[in-house]
Amino acid sequence: MQGPGAEIGREVVKALFKERSLLGPLRVMFMRIGKFFQIPLFFFHPYVVAGPEAARKVLVTERQKVHWRNSDPVTELLRQGVLVTDGDEHERYRKLMEPALANSVLPGYTELMRRQTDRVTSKWQDGQTVDMLVEGRKIALLIVLEALFGVDGWDDLEQLWKPILKTIEYISPGVWILWRKIPRPGFQKYLKSLDEYLYGIIGARRISADPHHDLLQHLIDAGLDDNCIRDQMMTMLIAGHDTSTALLAWTFAMLGQNPTVMTRLVTELDRAGSDTLPHLLDEVIKETLRLYPPIHIGNRIVVEGMEFEGGVIPLGERMFYSIYLTQRDPKSWERPDDFCPDRFEHGRKHPPFANIPFGGGPRACPGAAFGQAEARIVIAGLLKNWNFEPLNPTKIHTYMGATLEPRPGVLMRVNRRPE
Repeated sequence: MQGPGAEIGREVVKALFKERSLLGPLRVMFMRIGKFFQIPLFFFHPYVVAGPEAARKVLVTERQKVHWRNSDPVTELLRQGVLVTDGDEHERYRKLMEPALANSVLPGYTELMRRQTDRVTSKWQDGQTVDMLVEGRKIALLIVLEALFGVDGWDDLEQLWKPILKTIEYISPGVWILWRKIPRPGFQKYLKSLDEYLYGIIGARRISADPHHDLLQHLIDAGLDDNCIRDQMMTMLIAGHDTSTALLAWTFAMLGQNPTVMTRLVTELDRAGSDTLPHLLDEVIKETLRLYPPIHIGNRIVVEGMEFEGGVIPLGERMFYSIYLTQRDPKSWERPDDFCPDRFEHGRKHPPFANIPFGGGPRACPGAAFGQAEARIVIAGLLKNWNFEPLNPTKIHTYMGATLEPRPGVLMRVNRRPE
């Protein structure tokens, strides 16, 4: 086979082997074909769109033409969770969650976030090698459980660890994309275990006489039944903690690959004291989110034909809008693949919808402010108290799971900083 198609095909295969991820082939198709293309796999041929204008259509101006709910494992897991419902049902659940995630209540989580970070690091020893993907997950889990559900999960981490990882694996891309009904043994007992844990929390809260003002209490006070409450809790537990895990891990991966930025950030944190955080910390977090958005792609079902620059997606087709490709679009970003926190210096402008790590429009992630506050507090606490020496900065590659993960992990040698 000769011609442009064969050449692109060879580039796709080469990118797949080089990057060990589907992100490589997607980038080749994006650069060679454009912001609108179709994945030509057997029994699986979704449309892919990218770029600010496509994101604006999907998220705002023509959002009524797409549905979030589909037949993927994530819908089976979350059932009626806010992430996979549409219309009035989605709006109802979203409004119930907003009080526990509003900007006005975030300062009240600061001490909790610091305490859980210190709790995890209290087990570290000078000179020890830690994986920040693993340690970040511990911190994120403990914070979500206490902040949103009022649960001290410290003694439950060992019990929860395997069910959490298997649940994330269950909803990650796999062969089921090509054959939806393929048998998937080895998951059900872990999914059941996680369900039982959440139902146990709900049951205990219903008979508790203690006052609570967290997300779980808002859901109970709204009159939701146990199944619906479980669905919202599962959504926040899995989506909330896994995105935070990825952000924490990738931030340390980026700092490990850019030691000058790490040194500068530690210096500015030391100068800022305990009550304020330097602008550079926000810039590092924003740039990490641009390069490695935890939720890197949006999955939609088209319920009314949509026209994009490059073609039309018919009714009933599956469409992906790529956050990852949009945020690396060379038409929007100078040196798009480089880690440059300074591009987010105060006052610098970027094209609308060119940077959408938390989505946009009415369905933007309800936990975005919570997640960013968590990242600031946790990263600042870690860098103020520990020195981090990267051990595998050049060997990290991007893995497409439920979120974008740095694999095989972010290995750091840690030493406690002097008081």
